[in-house]
Amino acid sequence: MAHSEQDRSSDASAEPLSPERRRLLARVCVGAGAACAGLVVPATGFVLSPLLQKAPVVWRTVGKLADFNIGETTNVSLVDASPLPWAGITANTAAWLRRTGQNEFIAFSVDCAHLGCPVRWMPGANLFMCPCHGGVYYEDGSVAAGPPPHGLRRYPARVEGEDVQVRADPIPIG
Repeated sequence: MAHSEQDRSSDASAEPLSPERRRLLARVCVGAGAACAGLVVPATGFVLSPLLQKAPVVWRTVGKLADFNIGETTNVSLVDASPLPWAGITANTAAWLRRTGQNEFIAFSVDCAHLGCPVRWMPGANLFMCPCHGGVYYEDGSVAAGPPPHGLRRYPARVEGEDVQVRADPIPIG
């Protein structure tokens, strides 16, 4: 049913909203805005909080001092510095550990500096080699050949009593 011309003219000349009704609509709008902000602020905090938190310093025991011979490089397993409850097996990582003296160790990342492929220690050649793109590293972790932009990342290592420990730093990006 169509509105007549007279109905339209009476709608256009309707009285403005009363102050009570304006106040009610303003309060409804403010309440709706507060409800939206109440949802956005926690979500933003959830997204940004990892950027504002310092990474934990965690030392992981990787074996006993007697398990490692001076001059040998051994692959050791450790758990990531900040594993998430749902990470499962992906929280496990590894390092190449070389005993250089009575109580001195050097630990290298197993990840190639080029694209993160796992490097292998070749004891006969005294080299770390990446099977993916031909990256080669000397025994001190510096680049010998191939595409890696820099040497292998080092983890701090120490001896505590009879335990050998590696500091499990978060994996850097880049």
